[in-house]
Amino acid sequence: MLKYVLVMLFGTFIASCSQIVLKKSAEKEYPNKLAEYLNPMVIGAYGVFFIASLCPVFAYKMVPLSLGPILEATGYIWVAILGKIFLGEHISKKKGLGLLIIIAGIVIAALGVK
Repeated sequence: MLKYVLVMLFGTFIASCSQIVLKKSAEKEYPNKLAEYLNPMVIGAYGVFFIASLCPVFAYKMVPLSLGPILEATGYIWVAILGKIFLGEHISKKKGLGLLIIIAGIVIAALGVK
């Protein structure tokens, strides 16, 4: 089952990376709307999103349904960390507290999953 859990976590991580790439792409100026949506960064990010959406489909073969949402909640943590690293976003006290609550929820829920 560990392999399937790692696949699901990998899918969540690459989906978070894709979100960061899309945000970076949105910060740029484009000559027209078509160029805004049909550029390598956006197309690549949506390609990664597609792969990320297949990971849970594969992982749910062995991962209990009750564990899936818990693993997918790690996406909030990944986005906060990647946003801090690549976008220079500030993690406020409120956001930090929210992340700690998410982490606590993940740990508590994961301990109760059989």
